[in-house]
Amino acid sequence: MNSWINLHALWEIVVIGLIAGAGLPALFAVGLRALSLPGNRVQPAGADSDQIVGGSPAGIAAAVLCFAVVLAAIGWGIYFIVAGS
Repeated sequence: MNSWINLHALWEIVVIGLIAGAGLPALFAVGLRALSLPGNRVQPAGADSDQIVGGSPAGIAAAVLCFAVVLAAIGWGIYFIVAGS
């Protein structure tokens, strides 16, 4: 093993970078996609025909879960930085 390169630390950096750098934005995109799932299409009084209010309750629940995970990861990252670990 090379004493100049710590392969274990390098592997951890790559994995965390992939999770935080690609995984969280992808999870956010999944949450946005879940919000657009078709559901109850209710037209408010006097609204345009293109305006749709409401959505699938399962899609909204999935979106809330995705957004909560993203917010929790952001909060954990801020806490980790502030704690100085």
